[in-house]
Amino acid sequence: MRLFELLLLLSNLGLFALTVGLKKGRRRTPLFALSGIATLLLVIHGTVEGYRIQLLFPYCITILFLVISGYRYLKKTGFPKIPRFMLGSVYTAIAIMLVGTAGLLYAFPVFRSPEPTGEYQVGTQSFHFVDAHREEIFGEASDGKRELMVQVWYPAQAGTGKYAPFIPDTPILRYMAENYGLPGFLFQHLKYVSSHSYSRAEVSSAQISYPLILANPGNGSSRFLHTSQAENIASHGYIVAVIDPTYNTFATEFPDGRITTNRTNELFSPSHDYQTERGNRDKLGKVLTGDVAFVLDQFELIQSGQIPSHFKGRIDLNHVGVFGHSIGGATAYDASFDPRIAVGIDLDGGLYRLRDREGLRKPFMFINSESYYEKLKMVMDNRAYTDEELHRMSSTREWEDQVAADKKLELERMRDAVNEGGQLLYIENTEHLNFTDVPFISPIFKMLGITGKITPERSNTVINAYMLDFFDMYLKNQGVDLGHYSNVMIFMGRRHI
Repeated sequence: MRLFELLLLLSNLGLFALTVGLKKGRRRTPLFALSGIATLLLVIHGTVEGYRIQLLFPYCITILFLVISGYRYLKKTGFPKIPRFMLGSVYTAIAIMLVGTAGLLYAFPVFRSPEPTGEYQVGTQSFHFVDAHREEIFGEASDGKRELMVQVWYPAQAGTGKYAPFIPDTPILRYMAENYGLPGFLFQHLKYVSSHSYSRAEVSSAQISYPLILANPGNGSSRFLHTSQAENIASHGYIVAVIDPTYNTFATEFPDGRITTNRTNELFSPSHDYQTERGNRDKLGKVLTGDVAFVLDQFELIQSGQIPSHFKGRIDLNHVGVFGHSIGGATAYDASFDPRIAVGIDLDGGLYRLRDREGLRKPFMFINSESYYEKLKMVMDNRAYTDEELHRMSSTREWEDQVAADKKLELERMRDAVNEGGQLLYIENTEHLNFTDVPFISPIFKMLGITGKITPERSNTVINAYMLDFFDMYLKNQGVDLGHYSNVMIFMGRRHI
């Protein structure tokens, strides 16, 4: 809770306490004085912090008390006597509104994202790329080309100024709320959340060039929901480019103001059989893998100066990594067959196009949630679901048998990567969305079981540490011992030092 919104709420509680606690003849001056203070706090709060819908009740209460107490103070007279039951109803309504406001501020905070742990300041910049050689198969236009927004975080020169906002494209916030089944206005306060990056800052001169890492969000997610990971990696001397996969995000805004939303959900339907579902996932995956290859092509053009940018000559294209979450993690794995990519990390994503290739012959790390590990463990132990479990899951034995067959092949692919120096581990008390910045947005996700029991700060610290260590080992030939981290269980591979 921000300072002035907290003071405003406390001043409202004070006004309520004075109204209920003081006798009628003694209220006039204290109420008028405190109403003036509350109004001043309201103005300062709006000017310094910005107004938001979660504080609508205190805004109304403050103005109401100012009008009533001002009238009584200046006129030296009161309003006509109000029946006791009506007065009690008003007091009850105000109390409910104030308690409700406290709950809303807890549930939808203007949060502070984790500070990067590296030695570098962090800059950020977005690029708009158009692939003239690929048709957009998910868009409405039949002749449209594949367009992508890519946000880059990088080591920056120490500078002054304000941090960039966590989500600069504020028109997409209503789509984000609707993506989680919430009213569109409820996430508008996120425009006040600050990142730890400076917009378009100069690239740090501490090194001639920096390794490049490409990243991919999950289905219905966004590049913004990997800000803390990108900032942390960039602060340790990497250029991190997170791709917004058009029509696979909850919303993407382009420089001309166009906004695209998620259309790939149409590929998946409860009426599909498993083979159709798997084929559609592979179809989507092929597009996402193509996005990574295309973006890497663009950074080669940036490096050579064919695309004008202050990154010219600053990208170490001999040391390229990739990571992603959910289907973006599967994209990281599939894209790693590109010989230009040295190493990759999959954050809790099941693989696609398993039958199109042999195993990956380069180091690759899989970091899974406890829930996903339990599914893999069932396959490893050859345990079948009971009829009761299938009923609870609204699934069938035929479907789950086909899933198990694919997971066995997936485990073989994981072993291949581990044998090349990779690792397979899971983090206790985590769920799928713990691998994004979603847990910071609201504690209600944890209460609903959408995120795990682990605290957002703890999961963020552990995930970032393992990712950074893995990239440092293979892209910088250095690494640290992470054996002291609790919550981490390694079930294939060894801790590396």
